[in-house]
Formats: sequence, C-alpha cells, structure tokens
Amino acid sequence: MLIQAIRSIIFYILFILNTAIVAIILGIFSAFKKRGWYSFGWLFARYWGFSTLFLLRYIVGIKSDISGIENLPKGGAIIAAKHQSDWDIFALFPVAQRPSFIAKKQLLNIPFFGWAARDFDTISIDRSKGSEAIPEMIKEAKAAIDRGCKIIIYPEGTRKAPLAEPDYRYGIAKIYEQLNVPVIPVALNSGLFWGRNALILWPGTAKAKFLKPIPAGLSSQDMHNQLSKVIEKNSNELILEAYEKGLSRPISPEFREKLEALKKQN
Repeated sequence: MLIQAIRSIIFYILFILNTAIVAIILGIFSAFKKRGWYSFGWLFARYWGFSTLFLLRYIVGIKSDISGIENLPKGGAIIAAKHQSDWDIFALFPVAQRPSFIAKKQLLNIPFFGWAARDFDTISIDRSKGSEAIPEMIKEAKAAIDRGCKIIIYPEGTRKAPLAEPDYRYGIAKIYEQLNVPVIPVALNSGLFWGRNALILWPGTAKAKFLKPIPAGLSSQDMHNQLSKVIEKNSNELILEAYEKGLSRPISPEFREKLEALKKQN
C-alpha cells in the first residue's frame, strides 16, 4: 500500500502541473482568439485527455479500455454516462468527437480554465436559480447540438461509488424532450480503481462501454427507464468481471458482500 500511495502522490503532482500548464496556455490563447483558434485549442485539449490517461497507465498502473465507439452516431447526440471517477472525463473526452459538457456557471469564471472552457462548447447552468436555470441551459444545449456537438451528461449528477444505490435524475429527460436526438448510454467500472476523493489509486483496467443508442422520440419516462436499466446492468457486469479477475485494492466486508450478492444474481 505504501508504494501505491507514493505512486498516487507522484501522479497527482504531475497531473496538477500538467493541467495548470494546459489551462494557462488555452486561457491565454482564448483571450486573444484568432482564426484557427478552435482547432489549435482542441489539439491541446486532446493532449490533456490523452496525457492524463498516459500518466494513469504508467505512474499508478490504471489501464484504459474503451469499447463500443461504433455506437456513436454522426452529428449531435447526448452521451449519458455512469459517473464513478474523474477518469470518466478523460476517457470520454477524446473519443466524443466534439464534446460539450454541462458545467456550473461559476466554473466558467475561473481565470484561464473558465476562459478556455467557454470556447469549447461548454454549457453553463446557474444552479442558484434552481428550475429557472433550465430554459437557458436548454437554449445553450440546442445551439451546441446545431454545431454537431455531443452533449456529455452524468444523469446522477455526481460521482457514485461502485454498486451504490443509483439515483438517476430527471434533468436529462427534460433535455431529451427538447433536443430530439438519440441518447448513447455509457457503462463503466472506473470507481474500482480511482474512487471519489480517493487519495490512493489502484492498478487495474478501467473500462467504459458505449452502448446502443436510445432513439429520439420516446416519452421522457420510457427513455429514463431504459437509460437507468441499461447503464446499471452493464456497469454491474463490468464491475463483476473485474472482481472475478482479481482486484489489487482493499475490499471492505460490506463491499465484498455486495459483490458476492451480484455474483449470485448472475
């Protein structure tokens, strides 16, 4: 555990430095936008995603396995992913073609980082306004879809531990109703290796799987039900697969009990 803790500290130091450098470069260039800025900026953004996955692989031993990319349609769509780890951002970001994240409006005011995020199709939401913020967010989402973006949403709204009780919110259903585009569910198991607020990262293969699209035109309730069912089923399968192959991380009795119960169900 000591060695893995040291490896994790090294990763966090390099990750923070790398992120700061990229944010400063993009922030400066976005403040003085010129022709061709987006292509230049996107090149740096992709570097940030791939370099983070590189550091995870060779510093702490977390490999990345992303499958089902053939299920991504051309043009605008919604990517709805399970959210267990910061790994989810770096895994989805490079392959989403032209991603558009939904972020708190306050984050876009952060020097350098926020300046750059505004220019990368980021959709802002002012959570202090509650439900009144939804119409403006929908307006920005429609504009992003018109530009051919794929909007990345985490339907539970926050990172959840593996096998935690799911809590799929209805915000995505409102967006789905208004945008009339397919939803691509994404299952993953990343929380087994890089947990929420975890100080120590554990070796293994973090997996994300793009599933078959849920077509546009369904009722919001039908879409919501299908989405939660297919993401949970496939995420549990990825978690169980990793468990049966052997995990290097410590497993609490409570978590092992959940894993064994899941094993019996399958």
